[in-house]
Amino acid sequence: MNIFMFLPAGSQDEIGNSINNRFKAYELFRNLTFKRGFKQISTPVVEYAETFTNPYAGMSLTNMLKWFDRDGEIEVLRPDWTAAIARALVKQHPSQLKWSYQGSVFRRDKDGIESSQAGIEIVHTPIFLGESECLLTAVAYLKELNISNYLIELGHTGIFEELTANLEISEEKLEKLRQAMHDKRSDEVYQLVTSVGSEREATELTDVIEAYGSFDVIESYEQKWQNNPKLLAIVQHLKQLANVVKETGVEDVIVDLGRVKNLPYYCGTMFRGYLKENGATCFSGGRYDKLYEQFEDKKSAVGLAFDVDVLAENLSFSENRERICILASEESHVYAENLRSSYPGAIVDVQYELVNQQRYDKIIKIVNENNQYKVVEV
Repeated sequence: MNIFMFLPAGSQDEIGNSINNRFKAYELFRNLTFKRGFKQISTPVVEYAETFTNPYAGMSLTNMLKWFDRDGEIEVLRPDWTAAIARALVKQHPSQLKWSYQGSVFRRDKDGIESSQAGIEIVHTPIFLGESECLLTAVAYLKELNISNYLIELGHTGIFEELTANLEISEEKLEKLRQAMHDKRSDEVYQLVTSVGSEREATELTDVIEAYGSFDVIESYEQKWQNNPKLLAIVQHLKQLANVVKETGVEDVIVDLGRVKNLPYYCGTMFRGYLKENGATCFSGGRYDKLYEQFEDKKSAVGLAFDVDVLAENLSFSENRERICILASEESHVYAENLRSSYPGAIVDVQYELVNQQRYDKIIKIVNENNQYKVVEV
């Protein structure tokens, strides 16, 4: 068996529309973000693992593609854009507030080890302005892609933090509780909290798992948390963001008050976009101010990333271009090449023999008459 005929698990070849759709999605993203004042940034594919595994970024090394360099340091293929860009932006002048990127990330915890992303990061910006700009950019980009059947979900890391602040709980147990909340396992959440706290605290945390829905959920918890200034401020902040998105014409905006952070560096508002047709996550993001503390830098920071592979699967860009075949010969090939400019906007193929007539809308042949080339439609 020839190993060179096969690929490692998680790798795959691509052909045709999936490639075209991905590059079209990238092109539209680049144009849109340029018009909205974002500056492009790109980081190396290979980084030191410490960029992502330090206590501030908090990512696990387990699912990264890694190796040792000649000095014994662990290097990885970029598993995350945000942490890499935070490292890069420390060297940039703070006057540039909005950044955009596009390219691959590499992790073993997904169906494929390589996935395509396009995203934005906004720094040094008032909280509401940065979060609104993230969400409105997402709305504008999905509109450019002719994707309308989606919903946007808002959450906040501060809810879980506030509801567990008084629990005498170890870091290990707190992480188990967070994972149980993430998986919506109410029984396990209740048992974990009652083992270190009161039944009232356990009930409040399990109840919030079901706090998922539209404005009726927000208004219900505005009443429920009216005597807790921190939680009330959070739910009113989410309500204000939801209103901004709704005013652009997006009807399906929901909150998940029981959502916990899926990336360790999130520290505030979180958002996700879902395609209604199949439930796939097409974008996700949130606030991550604390990530910059590793550089002894205090700044507001928020961003989101689009899953371009998911978007590309749901695009149907219509070329609607005429396909023309020019039948030439070795002698007339250069003449055929020059003839391409006569058909602007068409897809023009030069062949010596007609292989598949059904592929083309028009077939023309170059013939030699009296030592001069002329074109004849077949």
